[in-house]
This record gives sequence, C-alpha cells and structure tokens, in this order.
Amino acid sequence: MESLPQLPSEFTTLLDALVPEHYREQVDASYCQPGPTHFRLNPLKGEPAATLEELASLQPQAVPGFPLTYQLPPESREALTHSPAASDGRLYIQGLSSMAAILALDPQPEEEILDLAAAPGGKTSLIAVGMANTGRLAAVEAVKPRYFKLKANLERLGVSNAHCYLKDGAIVGRLTPERFDRVLLDAPCSSEAQFSRLSPDSWAHWSPRKVKEMARKQGKLIRSAMDALKPGGRLVYCTCALSPEENEVILSDALEKRSDMALEALELPAILPSLPGLTVWKGKALHPTVDLSRRILPGPLSDAFFISSLRKKG
Repeated sequence: MESLPQLPSEFTTLLDALVPEHYREQVDASYCQPGPTHFRLNPLKGEPAATLEELASLQPQAVPGFPLTYQLPPESREALTHSPAASDGRLYIQGLSSMAAILALDPQPEEEILDLAAAPGGKTSLIAVGMANTGRLAAVEAVKPRYFKLKANLERLGVSNAHCYLKDGAIVGRLTPERFDRVLLDAPCSSEAQFSRLSPDSWAHWSPRKVKEMARKQGKLIRSAMDALKPGGRLVYCTCALSPEENEVILSDALEKRSDMALEALELPAILPSLPGLTVWKGKALHPTVDLSRRILPGPLSDAFFISSLRKKG
C-alpha cells in the first residue's frame, strides 16, 4: 500500500477535516483497492428475472435497500461489462452512491421531471424507471459530445419518455419557470470521488482552484434548478465531490437568498456510510439546516457523494 503514489496533500488535509477517526481507516483503504462492481437490472429493456438467470454463473449478490441491484467482486467486472445484457442495456453498471440520489428524488409515473446536467445518462435512465417510462423527462446537457453520448445511452437503455436538450442548464430555469414536479441537479464538480492511488491520473486536473471554479458553476445551476421547480416540488442537489465549497456552502448561499426553498431530511440505505452536512466550515457559520444533507463517505461499497433534498414551499 505504501508504495502507491500519495494523494495530493491538499486533499488529504480535506479528509483530515471531514472524516471522523472511526471512519478513516476504511476511507484510506478505499483509495488503494478496487471495490465491488454494482449493477442494476433494467426493466425498461428486459424481464429482470430472466436477465438475472442469464448472469447466474457470475453469482451476483443482491444489495439491500436498492431495488433490482446486485454486486459482483472486482475481478468479475470485465465479464459483466462484456456480457450481452450490458451491451444491449438490460443491465447498467452504476455505483450505489449515484443510485441513492434517485432514491432521494423518488420519481413517480406521469410526472414532469428535469435532469439539469444529465450526461452520460445513468441517473436519467433510473429516473425513467421510476416514472415507468410515462410522463415527461427533460434531460439537459451543455457539452455537445456528452449530449450525443446521453442520447445514445438513453436509446440503448430503452428510455422513451425523455426529451434531450443541448443547452446551458444555468438558463433553463428562466426558460421554464415553475414547470417541473421534480428536478435532479447532479452538478458538474471536481470529481473527488474518482480519486484512486492506483491511478494518479484520477487527480491530475484537481486543485483547490478547480474546486472554486466548479463552485461558481454550481451556484448558477442550483438557482436555475430552483426556478424551474413547481411550488411543492422536490429538488435533489448532489455532487461526486467531498469539498464543502461544492456542497454545504452552495446550499447555504442558495437558502440565504431563497426563502421559498427548504431542506428536507434524507433517509439513505443503511449500507452507505454517511454523515450530516456541516453547519460550520473554515470558521464560517452556514445555514443551520444544511445538516439535513448527507455526505456519503468512500468505503468498501460506496464512492464519495453528497446528496441533499429541497422542497419549494407553496
């Protein structure tokens, strides 16, 4: 383990500030070894029971708290990736932390839902599963290559209720005010969840400056998401970053300016190690309700993730 490259010192300082001592060993270990492969069966493209039977030789294990979700050891990932069921969209390889965001969103049939930063489409397709491919799902992506990847993935995964838009998410709220029953903002971020000491390239583009740059974009996007939400509707804001500048600070700033929005308590599957959001960061007091958000810690089964659920009053 010690022969592996070290994580950036600024990042380990961040871990020192965020991770309680009793979690630190599992967090540090997560950067040194591959975790299990998680996947979900996709009822939009095939009968889940038949797909599971097709995979019997790999001996997948059900994951408690996650519908139609299974786990395989790391060495089985390649076989799963190249299976016919993965190729034709009858299953989708996805981390538990990402799936937890859609459990929090709780999409329902016949609703109108917005995914404001949708590529590559894994969460979008899981929203469509919750909607039973009914209603209307607007999937927005600002970057052209990612937009075309989003469209291709949704088609492969059997999503028929989605309309894709190549558009800057920061202006969508002005264009469609108070239109959507639910909004997912899985915001572009510094991707700290992707760090691995097995692959130094995973942090090659990261820096504290990058965190600040992403926070500026996130602030614009969350304001747009709030504008697009109907009164009474739910917004899930999430990132695959650990830095509070991209998470609690974004929420706190938004809540200070928006009296019509309120954070809700979150119930995440017990299998995910998580902590309440911080109400103080670098000596600055944040909005007192940001402790209702949850920071999922990297561990044996989970990638780092931050999830919050907000309700528009009225």
